[in-house]
Amino acid sequence: MTFATILMTWSLYAAFAIVGLSQILAMVRLWIGPATGDRILALDTMFINAIGLIVLLGIYQGTAIYFEVSLIIAMLGFVSTVAYARFVLRGDVIE
Repeated sequence: MTFATILMTWSLYAAFAIVGLSQILAMVRLWIGPATGDRILALDTMFINAIGLIVLLGIYQGTAIYFEVSLIIAMLGFVSTVAYARFVLRGDVIE
């Protein structure tokens, strides 16, 4: 193994740990958030962290299918965050 391979592997492990920790912290904010806006932002942050974990998994395994999955999750996360925020603000999603 070359130094670049070892460095890449350890960097991926560190990135997994950091993104995983941030996912746990966002989950805590979702659970104890004092306001509804904090909970909406925590949910959006959890979607972003999930996308980050999926992309890191794709880099680690060397396959491209994970990048397509992350795009689908990004679209679903955006739409659900907007719908939830609209529901909280107006009481309904569809006018």
